[in-house]
Amino acid sequence: MTSEGVLMADSTTSTSAWEELVTAALLGTDRRTPSPDLMPPGKDAPVALLDAAALHTVRRRAGLEPAVAAARPEAAPHDGRPALPAPARRRLAQLLADRSVPSGGGRRGTAPDLTELLPQWLAAANERGFQAPPPLLPALLDAARARTDLRPQALAFAGVRGLWLARLNPEWKFALRGGSAGSALPDTGDTEGVERLWQEGLFAERVALLTAVRAHDAGAALSLLSATWATERAEDRLMFLDSLRAGLSDADETFLEQALSDRSRNVRATAAELLSALPGSALAGRMAARAASCVALDHGGDGGAEITVEAPHECDADMQRDGVVPAPPSGRGERSWWLGQLVESAPLSVWPDRLGGRPPEEIVALPVADDWDDELHAAWCRAAVRQRDAAWSRALLGPPSTPPATGPGTTSLAERSKLLATLPAGERASWVAEFIAAHGLSEAFQLLGVCAVPWAEPLGRSVVDALDIARDAGSYPWSFSGVMGLAERCLDPAEAHRLEALTATPDEPEDASPGAGGYWSEAFQRLVSTLTLRATMHTELSRRD
Repeated sequence: MTSEGVLMADSTTSTSAWEELVTAALLGTDRRTPSPDLMPPGKDAPVALLDAAALHTVRRRAGLEPAVAAARPEAAPHDGRPALPAPARRRLAQLLADRSVPSGGGRRGTAPDLTELLPQWLAAANERGFQAPPPLLPALLDAARARTDLRPQALAFAGVRGLWLARLNPEWKFALRGGSAGSALPDTGDTEGVERLWQEGLFAERVALLTAVRAHDAGAALSLLSATWATERAEDRLMFLDSLRAGLSDADETFLEQALSDRSRNVRATAAELLSALPGSALAGRMAARAASCVALDHGGDGGAEITVEAPHECDADMQRDGVVPAPPSGRGERSWWLGQLVESAPLSVWPDRLGGRPPEEIVALPVADDWDDELHAAWCRAAVRQRDAAWSRALLGPPSTPPATGPGTTSLAERSKLLATLPAGERASWVAEFIAAHGLSEAFQLLGVCAVPWAEPLGRSVVDALDIARDAGSYPWSFSGVMGLAERCLDPAEAHRLEALTATPDEPEDASPGAGGYWSEAFQRLVSTLTLRATMHTELSRRD
C-alpha cells in the first residue's frame, strides 16, 4: 500500500473511532461500551471513555490540514485631511459609545442627550475638514448603519478610509451605495482616470465623480451619463438623475427631454419635475399653455374680478409623457388631480400676464369661483417650492400674524415649511419668530425645522419667551417636550447664560398640571447643560494640537 493509501486508511479509522466514542458518550457506557482497543486498560469504563476522547481529540486536531491563507486586502488609501485635536477625538469616542442609549420621552433628567449631539458634532467636524480617527471608523460606520439621518455626515467624515473599510464588512454595504464625498476621485482633468472610475467604480464613487465633474464641466458630466445611461439599473438612473438638481440649467434640457421616454415611471416623473423647474424649457412651455387654458380672469358685471377654473376633461398621452399621472389617489377627483399637476408644473411667470398684470400678492388675494381656491393655491405653493421663487412664496405665506386657517396660500404647516425654505435664512428666521409671537409654539414646530442652525437671535428669543410663558401659565409640560428638544439642538450656545434664571422651580398656579414646575425647571437645566456642552464641543474642534 502506498503512503497516500496508508494516510487515507488511518484517516478513515480515526473517524470511525471518534464516531464510536461519541455514540458511547451519548448512550452511556452501561448501554454501549467502545471496543477494547479504544479504551485504556485498567480503568472504569466512564473514566476510560473520557481519556480516550481526550486522546482522539488531540489526534484529530493535529491531523487537520492548514487552511490556505487568503490574500491580504490592499492597504487603506491615504487621507490627507488634518487629524482631530485630542479633546475632540475623546469627545467623539464618548458620543459613539453612548449612541445606543435610547432617548427617553418625558422627564429625562438634566444631563444632555448625547445621542442627539452626534449629528451636530459630525457637521462641525466636516466644516473644519478633519479626518476620522482610524480606530473609531468601525463604531462610526455602525452608528451610520443604525441611523440613516447620520449617513451623509458620517460617510463624509469617514472619507476614503471609511469606504475602504466598508468593502470588508457586508453590514456596511450601505456606504457603498451612498454618494459620500469621501471617495478617492481622480482630477477632473484626468480624462483616462475619470473614464476608468466611471466604468469600474462603486456606485458611491460614480455619484461623487459625476458631481465633481459636473461642478467643473456640466457638458462633460452629461457625456459621461449619456454613455452608460441605457445600461444602468432603474434605481441608479433615478439617483443619477436626482444628482442633476445641483446646478440644474438649460443645458440639461436635451438630456432630460430624452429621459421623459425612459422605461421607468419614477425616472420619467423626476425628469418632468426637473424640466418644469426650468422656466425656459419646452416642457415648461407646454405646461404653461395647458395650465393657462384652465385658469382665467373674469371681471364680472359688478366690476369685481375673480379667477375662474375649467379643469381638464382628459389626460391624454402627451400630458402623460410630460409627467402628468393619470390615476388620482384615493378620494381625489380626476379633474382636480390633473389640474393641480398642470399648475404646479407651469412657470409662475405665466400668471401675472394671464391675470391682469397683477403681482403675486394680488393674484393670491383674488377670489376663485366654484371653490377651486384650495386646489389652485396648493398647486401654486408646490410650483413656488419647485421653482424656488421667493416672491411667490412670500405672497402665499402672507403676513406671519395672519392665522394659518385664513392665510392666502395653504393651511398645511408642512407646505408652509417648504415655502419658508425658499426664503433667505435671515428672512425665514424673522418670519417664524413673528409667527410664534402671534400664535405660540403649538403651530410652529414644523416651521422651526426649516430654520438655519443655530437659530438667529430673534428666533431663539421668541422660542424661549414662548416656553417661559407656557411655564408661567402652568401649561401641561409634556406637550412642549418636542420644542424643548429642538431648542437643545438649535439654540445658539451663547444663549446658555441668559437661560440660567429659568432653571429655578417656579411657583405653580392653582390650576397648573401637577408637577409642572419641577418639570420645567428640569427641562431648562437640561437645556442649559446641553448648550454649554455644545459650546465646549466647538471649542474642542477649534483647538490645534
